Amino acid sequence: MTHLTRAKTAAAALLAVAALLTAGPARAATREARADTWLYLTVTKGNARAGIPRGTLLRCDPPGPHARAAEACAELAAAGGDIGRIPAENVFCPMIYAPVTARALGRWNGRTIGFRETYTSACVMRARTRHVFAFDD
Repeated sequence: MTHLTRAKTAAAALLAVAALLTAGPARAATREARADTWLYLTVTKGNARAGIPRGTLLRCDPPGPHARAAEACAELAAAGGDIGRIPAENVFCPMIYAPVTARALGRWNGRTIGFRETYTSACVMRARTRHVFAFDD
């Protein structure tokens, strides 16, 4: 194989790779549009350092595998993806100190979400976050 033939072959290979790379992001963007709303949720009994977290994934398009995904997604949508803006439920919680730490990491409509809050009890957490951390139901 001559030097000129090798150069043409290399150029053709580079053009083929470039074509694949430019075609690839269009397909990837379509997949990301469906999968860019998800949160990994955990709840830890006690302070966040001592307990063993329970967790689940929350997807909203389609809702799953979270036990109350449809309700949690609707509440998050109404709050613009901000867990702290979900209106608290008006419930009576016993005044027993049994702290739990709730965490959420992920993306909401392409925006990175990070949430961490320690509540005085699981009842208070459920009242303030509604269905988002209700994955044990």
